[in-house]
Amino acid sequence: SAEQRQYAGQRLAALVRGSGYRISTGFVGTPLVCDALCAVGEYAAAYRLLTQRLCPSWLYPVTMGATTIWERWDSMLPDGAINPGEMTSFNHYALGAVADWLHRTVAGLAPAAPGYRSLVIRPVPGGDLTAASARHRTPYGIAASSWQIAAGQFTLDVEVPPNTTAAVYLPGQEAAPLQIGAGRYRWTLPYTAPVTVYPPLTLDSTLGDLIDQPAAYAQFMQVMAQFNPEFADRMDGQVTLTVRQTIMMNPNAPALLEKVAAALGEFLAA
Repeated sequence: SAEQRQYAGQRLAALVRGSGYRISTGFVGTPLVCDALCAVGEYAAAYRLLTQRLCPSWLYPVTMGATTIWERWDSMLPDGAINPGEMTSFNHYALGAVADWLHRTVAGLAPAAPGYRSLVIRPVPGGDLTAASARHRTPYGIAASSWQIAAGQFTLDVEVPPNTTAAVYLPGQEAAPLQIGAGRYRWTLPYTAPVTVYPPLTLDSTLGDLIDQPAAYAQFMQVMAQFNPEFADRMDGQVTLTVRQTIMMNPNAPALLEKVAAALGEFLAA
């Protein structure tokens, strides 16, 4: 039922948040996870998952200099060493299946009929992205969708090939899609990115509160990993423990508390 699907999607979003927005799917789940989140309106969670830079994530390999998709999230370890396990290809397609979601949801270019005889143009801006574009060579010619956000304006450029049609959904106007034919089009409309205000962080904030502020969470994880390399796996799914409680679970807690406080100094409330 729709109610069950909504519950399952929100449960998935909670699991994604509990993992610190670090991807943990394999070859089967990776093509589906962002679509599953978006199907229940959890676009913010999907974008956080997409733009995560800590390992494992899609952007972690990029921070390590990757120009191809790896077979494992950690084919290269953070210290630059090659993962000694099996399946350590540096040119493998499966985990890059998120590109399909990037085309359809981020850039907003998708087929509405077999062979792209008709198109759906429905970009969904999110995260910190200020531009995206996608092009596809259909049997009828090039189809393209490109958008950018600048100076409070959202601009969408669309190319529809000959003998095809498209339904265009502009942000904030999804209830009334525009029906267009072949040609090149541009729309510009006012755009204000959603702003989320998070509570001030303290050492008694929960890990969930910390996860919601990516820069602070990355600093925290870096310090904790230096003291306990297995920390990330142990904390997977933990969102209710406080930062202080987490520190006290580790050996030499006073020294660790001092280092965490120093690392989070710029983020902590006075």
